[in-house]
Amino acid sequence: MGIGHRVYKTLDPRAPHLKKMAKILSSKLGESKWIEMSERIAEIMLNEKHLHANVDFYSATVYYSLGIPIDLFTPIFAIARTSGWTAHILEQLANNRLIRPMSEYDGVDDLKFVPISNRS
Repeated sequence: MGIGHRVYKTLDPRAPHLKKMAKILSSKLGESKWIEMSERIAEIMLNEKHLHANVDFYSATVYYSLGIPIDLFTPIFAIARTSGWTAHILEQLANNRLIRPMSEYDGVDDLKFVPISNRS
């Protein structure tokens, strides 16, 4: 997640906007460690794997800078995708055609939920 994109084979046009937001927030907080680390990782991935950072890459820096608890990063990511996922389902139903991603879960389906405080 965060590096490369299925559709955008070059730079994700949304990424520079979130990167700019991450820089502004880091500057306002006086904490540049996370944006500097993100920029270095993005540089390495581009140079070594020829993959660009996508819009999601800088979201962790933005979320962290906003004081959002790390445990909420994934739910926020999912919430942001809900409208797109819904649009895919509606398109699929309207055209009776399966829309990517083409995947099928084949993992364990009888796991019991254990609260984080009870996990070892």
